[in-house]
Amino acid sequence: MTTQAPTLPAKARISDRIAIVGAGRMGAALAASLRAAGIAVEGPLRRDETVSAGAPAVLLCVPDGEIDAAAAALPATPGRLVGHTSAATTLAALGAHEAFSLHPLMTVTGAGTSFAGATAAIAGATPRALGLAEALASTLGMRPLQIADADRAAYHAAASIASNFLVTLEGVAERLAQTAGLGREPLVALVQASVANWAQVGAARALTGPIARGDEATVTRQRAAIAERLPAELELFDVLVDATRRLAAARMVTA
Repeated sequence: MTTQAPTLPAKARISDRIAIVGAGRMGAALAASLRAAGIAVEGPLRRDETVSAGAPAVLLCVPDGEIDAAAAALPATPGRLVGHTSAATTLAALGAHEAFSLHPLMTVTGAGTSFAGATAAIAGATPRALGLAEALASTLGMRPLQIADADRAAYHAAASIASNFLVTLEGVAERLAQTAGLGREPLVALVQASVANWAQVGAARALTGPIARGDEATVTRQRAAIAERLPAELELFDVLVDATRRLAAARMVTA
């Protein structure tokens, strides 16, 4: 079950130093932002570099498949907290360490990334570990939200659909628009307005277009155009049409 994290005083819960392992985009962005917030940061360290023995907290910003090995390579130091930034991985990957996790629900491009305003999925094996995860999120200006281990995969799938799949879908729309002599720019305003409407009123009420108004003749013409110009995407179009029909039907039921 997903629950809000308890409210804890942020500054009081952050250790005097945190080591960040992983010098990719996430590690670089977190290190820069924490330093800017006044937190002493060791790193970001490459995975072949050694974390200092006295580091009271370590945050692993490594690919999901490498979390187990990176955690196992850390000596079991009494009192040390060890965390990861994976969305879908549970705390079990951190082994016997006093574990926490912090996943910013946003796209991260590098050291200049601002985390302010984003949601952060957090977890902790102990109240102290959970407190550190919340404190880190709050210090970076994020809204901490506790996600149970059983919900991690669903949480990450929702994030992927909302972000990654949206970009994939807009790529298909862009390619189809190009066959009609239309560039990306005219579609951008439409996408932005649709997302803004969804954010304000939810999917059912934000739905517009031929399926929402029951115009199956137009849907048939659209399908023919896809079959002619982007035949490899016809199956995707059909799946999306079916899903949109279900959404439109649900709207009618709740109207």
